[in-house]
Amino acid sequence: MNARIRNRLIHIANTGGQPIAYQKMIDELDLGLDLEISYEKEELGIILNEISAEEHKQGRPLLSAMVKNKAKGQGDNFFKLCDELGMGDWRELKSDKAFMQQHRDACKEFWQNEDNFNKYL
Repeated sequence: MNARIRNRLIHIANTGGQPIAYQKMIDELDLGLDLEISYEKEELGIILNEISAEEHKQGRPLLSAMVKNKAKGQGDNFFKLCDELGMGDWRELKSDKAFMQQHRDACKEFWQNEDNFNKYL
């Protein structure tokens, strides 16, 4: 699991910030990935899925909800992970406007709790 990405997403949730765009995260963390190269974009998706799958396994919210890859919404990757985790059909989850916001709110609520922040960061 990539601790730098995880920690950045936790800090975004902790401060109540808006979801970070893929490119901004790549630039801020100096990840050296090029989103124009499909393999590298896919690699970032795999990393985000690993982080969220581990968080889910530990009973914590999906941190990848704090990332967006499109200016107008979330890409399919997040919803397909939710499908794999048993939350429902990814297409239905994607069409549910409240679903994404519920996950972002859950992240913020969990990570703004000082005890959670100090214990799990």
